[in-house]
Amino acid sequence: MATVLSSALNGTDALLIEVEVDLAMGMPSMAVVGLPEAAVRESKDRVRAALRNSGYDFPPRRITVNLAPADVRKEGSAYDLPIALGILAASGALPEARLSEYAALGELSLDGRVKPVRGALPIAATAKRCGLAGLLLPAENTREAAVIEGINVVPITTLAEAFDMLRGERQIRPTTIDVASLFSETATTSVDLADVRGQEHVKRALEVTAAGGHNILMVGPPGSGKTMLAKRLSTILPPLTVDEAIDATRVHSVLGYMEGRSLITERPFRAPHHTISDAGLIGGGTNPKPGEASLAHHGVLFLDELPEFRRNVLEVLRQPLEEGRITISRVAGTVTYPADVMLVAAMNPCPCGFLGDPKRECICPMPQIQKYRTRVSGPLLDRIDIQVEVPAVKYDELRSDEKGESSAAVRERVKKSRTRQGKRFEESEIFCNAQMTTREIHKHCETDAAADQLLEAAMTKLALSARAYTRILKVARTIADLENAEVIGSPHIAEAIQYRSLDRPLV
Repeated sequence: MATVLSSALNGTDALLIEVEVDLAMGMPSMAVVGLPEAAVRESKDRVRAALRNSGYDFPPRRITVNLAPADVRKEGSAYDLPIALGILAASGALPEARLSEYAALGELSLDGRVKPVRGALPIAATAKRCGLAGLLLPAENTREAAVIEGINVVPITTLAEAFDMLRGERQIRPTTIDVASLFSETATTSVDLADVRGQEHVKRALEVTAAGGHNILMVGPPGSGKTMLAKRLSTILPPLTVDEAIDATRVHSVLGYMEGRSLITERPFRAPHHTISDAGLIGGGTNPKPGEASLAHHGVLFLDELPEFRRNVLEVLRQPLEEGRITISRVAGTVTYPADVMLVAAMNPCPCGFLGDPKRECICPMPQIQKYRTRVSGPLLDRIDIQVEVPAVKYDELRSDEKGESSAAVRERVKKSRTRQGKRFEESEIFCNAQMTTREIHKHCETDAAADQLLEAAMTKLALSARAYTRILKVARTIADLENAEVIGSPHIAEAIQYRSLDRPLV
């Protein structure tokens, strides 16, 4: 009998798995137990062919492979390599003392080549936490796993390489990654806020959005630039920290989306189509996997044509937007995925798209407009701080050669504002103004007399709700931070009121 360490994914984390291999007398056969799915059960055929084609004898015994703990579901093809090594160790060809220092994962081809697997980064983090000396991984996965410092990540291309390395007959240099250089080598983004002609007030709204971590809804006719503006929001957000980059990379690693990259060094931008299901948006399925909201973790989730999304799909976003994480419960267990995203949504003002347009007449009757608007529920709108109108761009602005402010210049102001907020909330669990609760609003949103009068008049004249009141104060606090002001003044309140388009009639 022999034991080889491996790993299984649980959400965006991993846990160690013991691959126990027992060779017994009896009719030649091979059974895999320990709650394996179909891909794991099929490993016996791949392992048998890989061993023989690599020049090793496949023992004519009754072979039992147990994946412990047996109550954790095992999925994927990553157990091929540890099963093959376990058979060799049980046959006496490999020293077990050496095996106990490493965990191994990899899918085997029939000729013995090792193919990549999913979840290398969280698996490396678990191996380090459990005190292992190293990790044997397919060469394609070692760059992302090597981001975790303090553990040797050994690249393996064939079963024979792993065998020789564990016997001490071959030296393989562990993969190393300079995390700091990854950020410095990040390519300059191909989009810039300066590319957008006109829409200066919307650019300002995006700056406030980025500075305070607010969610934003853009309302405007087709072709006014809503999608173009949304794609440039990530260019003015503060750069990812190392911890944020690792958190974002975990999700992409679990789904196998890294494609040879070491780390996600730019804030993610995800724009799912409106036909997406609720499981596709927040994750789920028979064997739960992360969805688009988790793939946008620490980045931007853009929902274009917001009312076209099915209502049940939009409603499942309410908890993630409030808590920054998604909890999925199934009979087999509960998993939690991160979903700390900035929601950017876009919609037309009416079904035809031209309500309020000075040049094109709206053909939608009022009941149809109201029905269109009510596709987006009040509780979801409650989680969107900024609602801004995006009018059609004028011809003179389109033809103008004058470029607006670059993303780099706006990002510097955003970074200063975020630094100011970081100092303000250093003793709490929140990081930006959008996350303030009622207690923080009373503590940090001090207004002067003129601002109080203006806010009172707006609440009365526009019949604003209590939720609009708190959103206005949060946004005004961010505007004041951008101007390095301690007390919220009437100009800050006035600008914040302008960002409540759906709280007042558009006709």
